[in-house]
Order: sequence, then structure tokens, then C-alpha cells
Amino acid sequence: MGERSEAGAPSVASRLFRILETFSPERPSLTLSAISRQSGLSLTTTHRLVGELAGWGALERDDDGCYRIGLRIYELAALTPRGTFLREVAMPFLGDLYEATRQNAQLGVLDGHEVVYLERISGRDAVPVVSRPGGRLPLHATGVGLVLLAHADRELQEAVLDGPLKRFTDLTLADPRRLRGVLANVRKNGFAISDRQIELSTLSVAAPVHDDADNVIAALSLVVPAETSDPMALVPAVRAAARGLSRALGSPKAAALPPTAHHERSGP
Repeated sequence: MGERSEAGAPSVASRLFRILETFSPERPSLTLSAISRQSGLSLTTTHRLVGELAGWGALERDDDGCYRIGLRIYELAALTPRGTFLREVAMPFLGDLYEATRQNAQLGVLDGHEVVYLERISGRDAVPVVSRPGGRLPLHATGVGLVLLAHADRELQEAVLDGPLKRFTDLTLADPRRLRGVLANVRKNGFAISDRQIELSTLSVAAPVHDDADNVIAALSLVVPAETSDPMALVPAVRAAARGLSRALGSPKAAALPPTAHHERSGP
């Protein structure tokens, strides 16, 4: 929950974090009383701390008296080196994938037991997806997540396999033994296919992105309609885009391989 003061009460910092954590994609706008209720803080404390956050720019108050996350938070998030630099280098390769399919091209990184999406390019006619830039999804149920989990350290893999593995559809990989086999295949084949695990209308194809030390630091994916798409037909394009991004990031392994598709570029 955060640091506690010497007396054992929650610190000011932990209370501020609790207030900020009340906001989510499902709750982007909250009244003062709702923030108090969701954070578990008294209305008096909430009023004082929300006022400080709003004065600093972390929160903004709309015409209805509700609060939203402010632009100051966005400004700070944009300074994150892992997200900003990687996103900028990846954009041309995501753009290539989008142009080739007119569907959803995504970039994600590992954070704890989840994948955090840094970017998504999609068109008006693309299949709707639940992922969004800045959003999180479980590792075991997404293409990007399977790639990241397959290349994560053993301790993290075992922690995820020990569960619980949330089930989203009847096809979600919720069996630890089956998931272990899928992860081995991802490492062997260099790509992952997540077929209708999050939503029955979509499937995703993902491939790993390597840095200049050849560590897997991210994954690219395409999310397409499940009914009308052949995932294996998309594998070459996704792998080529991921390899091109890896080359742009200085991966020796990627640099040693010849380009296999127009997605691979010498740089962003």
C-alpha cells in the first residue's frame, strides 16, 4: 500500500497514490465522494489531497464537478525512457504492419505479471480490441504476453504458471501444463499465436523484439478478426517487423540476418 509513517498511519504519499489509483478506463471521471469511497479515505482527507493534486495538475476538474487525470501526469509519463524511446523507434514498423493489414498493430512490454501496451495503430474498419496504449492485460492470454512470458526469467514464469490464470473465454490458456508447452513452442518457433483467448472475435500473432544485448525487451503483434484470418499467413510479416525493430535497436542477432520482408528497415 506504500510507505507508512512512524506512527503506523499511511503516509501522505501512499494516500496520494490511493487517490490516483481510483481512476481507471472504466472510471475515468469521478466525483469527490466517489474518490473518497474508492480510496477508502475520509471525505475531509480526500478533499484536501484532491485539491493539492488538482493544483499541481495531476487532476483536472470538469464543468460537472468531476475529476479526471490531468495533463501533468501525461507529461511525466512521456519522460519514461523505456516507453518513449522504444515507441518512437517502433512506429515505422508498426505503421508497416498496419498498412499491410489495416488491422491492429501493437507494441507491448513486460511489467510484473502483465503486458503494458505502449502503442497501437488501428483503422476505422479494424476489429475492435480491448487493449489500448497504457492499458494492461495478463501475460498468459495475449500474443504479446505469451512472447514476453516465454522469454522472461524462470522465477517470473513459475510465478505466473502457479496462477491463478484468469479465464476470459473458453479458449483461454488456463491450464499451467498446457501453457508451459505453449511457452516452449514460442521460444522454439520465434512467434506466438493467441487464438480467441481474450475475445472470441479476435486472434493475435506476436513476435519478440531484441535490444543491443539481444535481450527480449518488447513484442510486436497484429490483432485481426478470428473468423476470417489465417494466423500462419501473418507470421512472416510480424516476425519481419519485429526483426527490423530489433535491428534498429542494435540487436547483433537481428543484424546478422538478411531482411526477409519490406517491413525490415535499417532504422526508424
